[in-house]
Amino acid sequence: MKALKNDQPTCTENLLAMRDTLDILGGKWKLLILHYLITRESQTNTFKKIQREVLGISAKVLTKELKDLEENKLVEREELDTKPKMVEYRITDYGKSSKQLIQQLVYWGKNHRYKMLQS
Repeated sequence: MKALKNDQPTCTENLLAMRDTLDILGGKWKLLILHYLITRESQTNTFKKIQREVLGISAKVLTKELKDLEENKLVEREELDTKPKMVEYRITDYGKSSKQLIQQLVYWGKNHRYKMLQS
């Protein structure tokens, strides 16, 4: 990996890129939802199923987060022709580009948890 330059224009550009990333992926739930959809890509992931399996998320918050992820082309939704009406969510190809980042966060989180337990 190429080392980042420390000159001011590059630093400012990197800070703006980081802010954009945090605006899109930040918060308590978005990365968890993306991780959920990536790891269950071959399954049918309805709204109710996601809400049931992403522990602690309310329907209102899940609706907002899925809408945000859809607007940013990370997730797509499909209304299923069922009664009662159900909606399926799946990760987009673009959304899959977050997989490596999410894996690194999981790895870092596991290491951090281990370090804190050793203290």
